[in-house]
Amino acid sequence: MGVYEELIERGLIAQTTNEDEIKKLVNNGEAVFYIGFDPTADSLHVGHFMALCLMKRLQMAGNKPIALIGGGTAMIGDPSGKTDMRKMMTRETIEHNCECFKKQMSRFIDFGEDKALMVNNADWLLDLNYIELLREVGAHFSVNRMLAAECYKQRMERGLSFLEFNYMIMQSYDFYVLFKKYGCNLQFGGDDQWSNMLGGTELIRRKLGKDSHAMTIKLLLNSEGKKMGKTEKGAVWLDPDKTSPYDFYQYWRNVDDADVIRCIKMLTFIPLDEIKELEKLEGQELNKAKEILAYEVTKLIHGSDEADKAQSAARSIFGGSGNENMPETKLSESDFTNGEISVLDAMVKAKLAASKSEARRLVVQGGVSLDDKKVTDPTAAISRASIETQGFVIIKKGKKAFNKIIL
Repeated sequence: MGVYEELIERGLIAQTTNEDEIKKLVNNGEAVFYIGFDPTADSLHVGHFMALCLMKRLQMAGNKPIALIGGGTAMIGDPSGKTDMRKMMTRETIEHNCECFKKQMSRFIDFGEDKALMVNNADWLLDLNYIELLREVGAHFSVNRMLAAECYKQRMERGLSFLEFNYMIMQSYDFYVLFKKYGCNLQFGGDDQWSNMLGGTELIRRKLGKDSHAMTIKLLLNSEGKKMGKTEKGAVWLDPDKTSPYDFYQYWRNVDDADVIRCIKMLTFIPLDEIKELEKLEGQELNKAKEILAYEVTKLIHGSDEADKAQSAARSIFGGSGNENMPETKLSESDFTNGEISVLDAMVKAKLAASKSEARRLVVQGGVSLDDKKVTDPTAAISRASIETQGFVIIKKGKKAFNKIIL
């Protein structure tokens, strides 16, 4: 089975242009492909991980990835899939986020010996002359066709700014520059990017001739990514300071039964023959597949040591045998008032709730316990003395979220 056929088998590809050419290109390791990442935060998240996993898979087959950091397009904001205009970010914030992305990607993709490239579209977009852009690029775009694109249609009723209207042209120009400068012949993106990507393919053909071999693949990753990566505490980040390896492991350990095999296919490098055996599991046996998924994905992002710790902690917690490697929160003297800290404050400190109001709601609803004793009084507190005596206090939220409070 070639790598292209494997992408199909793993449920990654939704639609393509020039499928026969793409298949030959990818299977022969001759694809120079790009995926874009807009730096809207200071960490990559689970949705990005899906794309990184695809890049790694193709790189292992001899193809060359280009990670395009959208330092320029982030100055505009992508309207795709949005009901409102994105909040404008400062140039300093965007540059900081770009640096964070680079560090995280470098731990996952091999950028050595010209095996991959990382580029920032700010390098060419921010210096564009507006009149030149209109003449060189704008002349090749039909406003009627742009307005018919799904990414714009869904915004028309709420209002689409002229700023955002330019996003398709910017993204199309990216592919054109990458094609000319780096020989990039293939682009990947989600379903909400399809119109933008086709715009880039068409721009290359109009500017450089119809024989220019620029091709496009629409992934199912974007559709799946939108369903994943969100919890009560917010997004699931790749940065361990934002989402601990244990919480990251637990996120995947708790995916829906209907999603576990799909996730294993998309996000791990387990051979398909082994996955077919896992597909036979049903009922409680699916927990075995979930544990495999959680371990493999955590290992890819955080390494074997952290994956081992997370798995050991999860097994000990749910097996009732201990609390080793459980996520912990350290309290200082300033966290206590008259030798106590409220349960609500402790939950926020432990990131088991985003705010005291959310923590209060969880307590009132009976979803919180201290050392296995349910807490229903939102005014309850934890004394410093009780932590000193035992060495820790364990806060449990629901059935699957734990945190060890220590001094």
